[in-house]
Amino acid sequence: MALQIIRNNIVDVEADAIVNTANPSVAVGPGVDEAVYTAAGRDRLLEDRRAIGPMKPGEVACTPAHELRAKYIIHAIGPAWRGGGHGERETVAKCYSGALALALELGCESIAFPLIATGTYGFPKDEALRIAIREISGFLLVNEMEVMLVVYDRESFEVSGKLFSDIRSFIEEDEVKEMPQGRRVRRRRVVRDSGPDLYGIHSDADVYAGSGMMPDEMKYSVQPESLQQKIPADESLRSRLAHMDRTFQEHLFWLIDHRGMTDPQVYKKANIDRKHFSKIRSDINYSPSKKTALALAVALELNMDETADLLKRAGLALSPASKSDKIIGYCIEHGNYDIYEINSILFAYDQPTLGA
Repeated sequence: MALQIIRNNIVDVEADAIVNTANPSVAVGPGVDEAVYTAAGRDRLLEDRRAIGPMKPGEVACTPAHELRAKYIIHAIGPAWRGGGHGERETVAKCYSGALALALELGCESIAFPLIATGTYGFPKDEALRIAIREISGFLLVNEMEVMLVVYDRESFEVSGKLFSDIRSFIEEDEVKEMPQGRRVRRRRVVRDSGPDLYGIHSDADVYAGSGMMPDEMKYSVQPESLQQKIPADESLRSRLAHMDRTFQEHLFWLIDHRGMTDPQVYKKANIDRKHFSKIRSDINYSPSKKTALALAVALELNMDETADLLKRAGLALSPASKSDKIIGYCIEHGNYDIYEINSILFAYDQPTLGA
C-alpha cells in the first residue's frame, strides 16, 4: 500500500494499529500518551500496560486498543532529546522499524504513527520527519501496508533544509515574474438585432489585455454561418483517426518496459497501492487523476518534456497557476524523484500529495 501524511488527532484515526509515544514506566505520560489513554479507556489500558512492565527507549509492545477505532495500540518508547549525541536518532528509527515489524507480525493492513518523541521529549520535528519517512519508505519497498503519518496541527509539522528553502524562493520569485504587466481595458459590446449581448458580454466587463492591446483594437465580430459549419469527414481526418498514438495506459507500460523496471518497483516508487496499479494495467481506457499521473512520472524519473507528454495523453497538463505543479516541476527539473520528500513539501504547503 502507500504512505499518507494526514492532519488529524491520532486517537480519531481508524487503523488496525495506532502507535503511542509511551511512558517507559507504568504510568500515563503527557501529550500523545495521555490522549491515547483517555480515548482508549484509562483503567483498562493501564492494566494492560502493567502486564508489560517497564520498557526501555527504542522498545515496542502491544496492547488491545479498547475504545479506539483500532485493533491494537503499539507502545513505542521514544528518547528524550539531549542534543543528538546520545543515540537519540538511532532510538527513534528503532521505534519506527520495531512498530512496523510488530504490526506486520500482528497481520495489520494499516498503521498510524505520530511524529515520535517530538512533543514533551523535545526531539527536533524536521529530523523526526526525515527519520520517519526513511524507515517507513524502506519498509514499504518490501512490504504491503497502509501507513499514515498523523500530524496534529500545522505547527507540529516542520520541513527544513536547503530543498524547502530553495522551493520557497522559487515559488516567491515565480509569483513576482507572473505579476501582470499589461493594462485593463473594456470589451466592446456586441449587439444583435434583439435580445441580450451575445455570450453575456457586457460593456462594463473588465478584461485583461496582456500585450498592451488598445481598447479600439478589442473588436468582436460574429459570423453565425461559420459557427454552424461542420468539419468535413475527409480522407485526412479519417487518416488521422486511423493512426492514433498510444493511450496513457499504453504509453505508461511502454515507458516501464523501456526503462527496464518491474511493476512493483514503479508502484512502490509512485506511492500507489498494488490494487490500484493492477487496475491501471488491466484497463486500456484508464483515466488517471493528475496526482496519480504525476506520481507515476516521478517514479519513472521522467524529465519535464516526458512528464508533459505523459500528462497530455491523459488530457492533463501542468499549470503555471498551480503551486503544487510548481513544486513538482521544481523537483523534477532538479532531479529529485523521492516521492516521500516531494509529498512532505507538498503537505507543508497545504497541497495535495502524490500517489493513490
